Amino acid sequence: MTCKPVRALRSIGESSLPIAVILFALLGCADRAIPPSPSSKPAALSGQSGLAFVQVPAAEIRAAIEACVINGPDPALGVLTRPEQVELKELYEREDDVPLWVDAAGRLSDSAHDALALLSRAADEGLDPADYGQGQLDRLTATLESESPLRLLDLASFDVALSSGMLRYLHHVHSGRVDAHTIGLGLSVPVDHHDFAALLRSAVTDQRMAETVAGLRPPLEQYGALRTMLTRYRSLAADAIQEALPPFAAVVHPGEPYAGLGVLYRQLVALGDLPAGTPAPAGPTAYEGTLVEGVKRFQVRHGLETDGVLGKRTQAALRIPLAWRVRQIEFALERLRWLPHLGGERVVAINIPMFRLWAWNSTPSKETPSLGMGVIVGRALSTQTPVFVEHMREVIFRPYWNVPRSIARNEILPILERDPDYLRRQNMEIVRGPGDDAQAVAGTPENVALLRQGALRVRQRPGPQNALGLVKFVFPNQENVYMHGTPAPELFSRSRRDFSHGCVRVEDPVALAEWALEDQPEWTRDRILSAMAGTQPLHVKLLRPIPVILFYTTTVVMPEDGTIHFAEDIYLHDARLDRALARAHSAE
Repeated sequence: MTCKPVRALRSIGESSLPIAVILFALLGCADRAIPPSPSSKPAALSGQSGLAFVQVPAAEIRAAIEACVINGPDPALGVLTRPEQVELKELYEREDDVPLWVDAAGRLSDSAHDALALLSRAADEGLDPADYGQGQLDRLTATLESESPLRLLDLASFDVALSSGMLRYLHHVHSGRVDAHTIGLGLSVPVDHHDFAALLRSAVTDQRMAETVAGLRPPLEQYGALRTMLTRYRSLAADAIQEALPPFAAVVHPGEPYAGLGVLYRQLVALGDLPAGTPAPAGPTAYEGTLVEGVKRFQVRHGLETDGVLGKRTQAALRIPLAWRVRQIEFALERLRWLPHLGGERVVAINIPMFRLWAWNSTPSKETPSLGMGVIVGRALSTQTPVFVEHMREVIFRPYWNVPRSIARNEILPILERDPDYLRRQNMEIVRGPGDDAQAVAGTPENVALLRQGALRVRQRPGPQNALGLVKFVFPNQENVYMHGTPAPELFSRSRRDFSHGCVRVEDPVALAEWALEDQPEWTRDRILSAMAGTQPLHVKLLRPIPVILFYTTTVVMPEDGTIHFAEDIYLHDARLDRALARAHSAE
């Protein structure tokens, strides 16, 4: 770091310093060892034992630190953003706290050691220590702890470098490195009211660095479970004993020979899909028995057909490098930092690429979910389900399906040109105006023309044939996405379920309705079934809106049993996040 002269040097605390001190800090600190200063009041000592460095007046240290704060860290520490620069200056506003991390003799405080340890273990959070100046901090720490003459520049550089690194680290642990909006996601990270400068200053003073970081992590059981799995998968990825599976010449069915049985066995044991102690296959035998059962467990954890067949998708999943599984866990940790802190609310969470819904009665919760079921989501190539957080406010029994204009234009109108009787067979009608009480009009050529212009709209009447099934769960949003039942429940038997126009079809709408209306005891299961079998739409307002999180992550530690599952990146969001994180790293 070069503490070069700037246009004007203001005291961080808006007080002036002697000209001689300023000139010393700006012009002499680059190569001057700290001289004895018996006539000046030295900076307070930390009380730790250390090398016998001479002390330097606190005013000189403050001037050197101020110069470094104004000029910002050097390229080895990355470029600070404007908000980071402002926050760093705020951190050093109180002159009695300068320096924060070292005493005048260059001895590191206990808090400095704790902070350095946290930054060195940033990878435990799925973060990169290099983003926080780890290499430069190691060099400066070694310099401060050596027996060579201590330079004022090194002391000031270390103090500012550790402060800027810790401020950035606290932000990243709390809300992530990437803004979800920049990669096309609808998640809005809530306004953060933390004063990170004050938070860090208090952590230093009270020697509570680890506790402060723990309080900023997402308060979710999933986050802690993923951190544990990250350590495990890093160890697996670093294991030189792990072998690549031999190439598959064809699909391998149970009972058929395969040359890689030994490697497959060892891989399944390492991943936990075969219990430790399972006997290894003896010689070149057929693919059968416990190996088939282990592959089935692997298939369950990777969202594959659970048939025990070593088909193309299973072969591809088995050959994915464990280093990429580590990266997927890091992506999952980053995405959890984007979520709002819900503070005890009931919540519905839908993981899009895993085609799974969970509901909890409170968050954060160590309990298993109150409800879990499969879902069907938007098609990967054309109608992807968006990512956002909104609140469920209403349940509608026997809903109309108000056909989106894009579907009417692109799908229904072309069919009507070939088949004028299509609307009648599909129990659909053309209507004028909004709402359930919209006026139905005849399907004349004139009205079809008005439909094409957008002056009229089409809807499907309530009933078993309705595309929404018999229940609709409404959480108003700009994307006009909602959850609903389906007249085609057989699709839930498939492992990959991206079939919808973007809305979310739920496997058990009755159970979800029961859970959503749990605090309205008059809505028993029998009454729900009766409303579904009625003759008219019935709207039920929720007494308390329920957060609905439409989320995307290809890695989850399953809350039901603690096993880690991986999903295919059906919307290529992992690839997009990987590029965004690489850009963020290169800019830091």
